[in-house]
Amino acid sequence: MVTKHIYISGKVQGVSFRYHTYERAHKLNIKGWVRNLEDGRVEIIAHAPNDASMNELIAFLQVGPAAAKVENVKIEDVSRKTIDFADFSIRRDGGPTWQD
Repeated sequence: MVTKHIYISGKVQGVSFRYHTYERAHKLNIKGWVRNLEDGRVEIIAHAPNDASMNELIAFLQVGPAAAKVENVKIEDVSRKTIDFADFSIRRDGGPTWQD
């Protein structure tokens, strides 16, 4: 299992970025969540079954959906050993960012 904490910046809100990320994650059997941040970025926690699935998701995130303009992708490894996500979801909260 591979887990990453990802921030996407650019024109990534109001362009269905979360929905397309959700769809891609489901196709790749990735668990976790995606949400918009108040500063205009998108935040993602992705828990993939293998490197190939994670790499495919990251490749998508570097481009995003057609209406997006991705300027920066910041990827952090998550060292937490136990992460229990039932599925991948779109979060709509404005709470604090993920803490590893």
